[in-house]
Amino acid sequence: MFLTGPGLPIKLELVPTANARSLSKVFRQINPAVVVIVTKEHGHSGLKPGETAKKGGLGSGVVVSKDGLIMTASHVVQVADAVSVHFLDGRSVSARVVGTAMQADVALLKLETVPDNLVVAELGNSDTMAIGDEVFVVGAPYGIDHTLTVGFLSGRRRPIGICNQLVPIEFLQTDAAINLGNSGGPMFSWDGKVIGIVSHILSQSGGSEGLGFAISINSAKELLLNQKSFWIGLETYLVSGPLAKALNVPQEAGLLIQRVADNSPAREMGLEPSMIPVKIGRERILIGGDIVLEVQGVRISTKIEDVCQIRDTMGGLHQGGSLEIKVLRGGKILTLSTTR
Repeated sequence: MFLTGPGLPIKLELVPTANARSLSKVFRQINPAVVVIVTKEHGHSGLKPGETAKKGGLGSGVVVSKDGLIMTASHVVQVADAVSVHFLDGRSVSARVVGTAMQADVALLKLETVPDNLVVAELGNSDTMAIGDEVFVVGAPYGIDHTLTVGFLSGRRRPIGICNQLVPIEFLQTDAAINLGNSGGPMFSWDGKVIGIVSHILSQSGGSEGLGFAISINSAKELLLNQKSFWIGLETYLVSGPLAKALNVPQEAGLLIQRVADNSPAREMGLEPSMIPVKIGRERILIGGDIVLEVQGVRISTKIEDVCQIRDTMGGLHQGGSLEIKVLRGGKILTLSTTR
């Protein structure tokens, strides 16, 4: 940079601050532990009733163990038929979903083969973070991989709900830029420890407006590593009132199955997804699939106590446990079960 004055031009050297140099070093150390998650899933083609099409998805993630465990966001992989993990050095490895906690939007993947010299990120203690602390996020916004954005911890938020949480869930708010593709990526403290897994943003434009949220790493560790949450591989839509009557649901409400992931417990149970597109008010949904009436003996309902019980039942499922679901299919009530 040059400044001109009465004499000769003066050249000013812009020297990075110690803080910037420190972050650059930390970024180089943690960057190989950050991955890009690419998914394939099938759904309705949008052209003809019953016609399916393959679709792709994109997110971010972080390696959390030497044996190939990766944390990401549950909405990135919940109904994925196939998952591939892409590393900084260009390697690509297939992975499978081993657990999700949809109420916290966090999931755990396991690499099918563990690469040599796998770099693992250190998990921090999110309880030690204070509002105003500097944080940074690494991910793949719009597919631009290993992008670094910087901000502050702007707030600590607990979901406002009608049900008590079996496991306390906390979201960390930040003004660091977060966009489509960042979901599932790590939020780091300034010393390079993972303190959160990116979940979502609040935005009028669809892009970053300084309101990003990540599930705290303490919540993620408890749900995925300690409790070993169950992955079912299912997406549903709550039907009640006139719509439930129109679909001949023999009770107050049910869960209409929208999508089912391949190689998932839901697929193994034989659950059938909907394939006929309809528009209900401003919403577009699929009908024609199974309608869940009960989960583990708990009836689907719109009553507050029943909603909480269903949520707690699903959230309390663990790997290796059994699952029993009662569904309405073609006018008949069937009971399906699986062990995972």
